[in-house]
Amino acid sequence: MALSGSKRRKGGGEVAVRERILEAAFTAFTQNGYAATSTLEIATQARASKRELYSLVGNKQEMLVACIRSRAGRLQLPAGLPAPRDRETFAEALSSFGARLVHEISDPMVIAIFRLAIAEAARAPEVALTLDTIGREAARSALRRIMLLATEADLLDGTPTERAEQFLGLLWGDLLIGLLLGVAERPQPMEITARARNAASTFIQLYAGRTRLPAITPDP
Repeated sequence: MALSGSKRRKGGGEVAVRERILEAAFTAFTQNGYAATSTLEIATQARASKRELYSLVGNKQEMLVACIRSRAGRLQLPAGLPAPRDRETFAEALSSFGARLVHEISDPMVIAIFRLAIAEAARAPEVALTLDTIGREAARSALRRIMLLATEADLLDGTPTERAEQFLGLLWGDLLIGLLLGVAERPQPMEITARARNAASTFIQLYAGRTRLPAITPDP
């Protein structure tokens, strides 16, 4: 049954208010710190009442979870990514996912969340815990899935968790530390693609040595 005009307007208004609340919460958390941010401040910046804040999002920790969850959804496996059948498709899967991971995590808004978790580690450890269990786990889970499929296809040995961590080490190097410290710039799309391809190629050569190498050439 179609919604009445008044109900559509009400629903659309609630969505808009919720988006303003989350935007205001994220800005306040990253600028002032999680512990120092009050719900009143968020409500004021969002041009919303505290009643709307609690009914549409929840308490301060639920706002943090919503902010992180909205970004964690982009760290799933890309739609249509082929399952590894041989070393070439395995390399393609790693390269595709690696490029997506670097693109999303190097986003300044995501880096701001990591900095927030570090800054609040002592006063508000729930920030780091939330980031780890929702944000980082989304990426780790997706990568473990790729490794598991490669293991089942007899392309890889070792545990999916161990191999995922090794690939992440090759993919990031010291880039993430540089971004967190503000001494490195976000890589451009071509640089991200090259980084992911090189990491995939090196990983294949190191850990997937059962059949011939795939036709993937590291970028200079």
